[in-house]
Amino acid sequence: MKKRSFTLLMTALTVSATLLGTSPILAETKDDTATEETADKDAADTEETDAKDEESKDADTSKGDTLEDGTYTAEFDTDNGMFHVNEANDGKGTLTVKDGQMTIHVSLASKKIVNLFVGKAEDAKKDGAELLEPTTDTVTYSDGMTEEVYGFDIPVPALDEEFDVALIGTKGKWYDHKVSVTNPVKTDDAEAADTEDTASKDAEDTKEDAKDDTETADTEKDSKDEKGKTLADLNLEDGGYTMEVTLTGGTGRATVDSPAAIKVEGDKATATIVWSSPNYDYMLVDGEKYEPVNKDGNSTFEIPVSVFDAEMEVTADTVAMSTPHEIDYTLNFDSSTVKEAKEKDAE
Repeated sequence: MKKRSFTLLMTALTVSATLLGTSPILAETKDDTATEETADKDAADTEETDAKDEESKDADTSKGDTLEDGTYTAEFDTDNGMFHVNEANDGKGTLTVKDGQMTIHVSLASKKIVNLFVGKAEDAKKDGAELLEPTTDTVTYSDGMTEEVYGFDIPVPALDEEFDVALIGTKGKWYDHKVSVTNPVKTDDAEAADTEDTASKDAEDTKEDAKDDTETADTEKDSKDEKGKTLADLNLEDGGYTMEVTLTGGTGRATVDSPAAIKVEGDKATATIVWSSPNYDYMLVDGEKYEPVNKDGNSTFEIPVSVFDAEMEVTADTVAMSTPHEIDYTLNFDSSTVKEAKEKDAE
């Protein structure tokens, strides 16, 4: 009897435990916990999405943050030394911004590039491709020489980012290149800087003028020195010598070897001038034309020296540009540095 009662009791407890496990209260608690976890996850996902959207928005804003309408100077960089801005323009072009659209005008080195295309070469070859046509620009070099070259108006999709530009030359073949536009400076700002420099220079010139008024004696002495010396003044015997020589003029990039070899025969002195480039095909001295004395290496000339310790005017013709140009230079032979040449140098 007791055993049967114990069995019934255990059965009742088991049933109760089962009912409690599926009770609405416990089920509701479990559902609430799941709901809270889902809510937390949804909130986290929302925050992450919002953060990504904000980052994307910032990136888009930065990328679309173009310059205000106006005219600027900007650097135009390419991936190839044969495709570049003309040296007269110091690697810069004129950037125009209108209604948020940017276009840069660049003057190239010559007329050898006849068309450009913003994009890949394969697309430039397709029918209907919008090719950029050249303009004829006149550039002025630092020595005053001018030259006509081709220029192009190139749409700029973004600053400080490389973009594709294809070109075709006179040989009719398309080439792919990468270009970029950087460091825009508004024209007004550049002009203001130039104005400040001019004002500063004018002030310095005024100070120098006042100083010159008190230096008449020195000026007369300098004037005498500018006349220089003749070969007779140097009292040099016939033979070979070396002497320091200074070149001025042109773009400032060209140089000549110094010291130069000087050969004295009677009342004539002849200097051997070796240029830093092989691109000079003749020189003019006192109206006389002199051809190179060598075929290989840097251009070398033998020219008469008419004056020492003063500027001697010469002209050299260079073929480094797309068309030959005569460029004016001066040579100054410093007689204080004269030395007898060693036997090898004299030869």
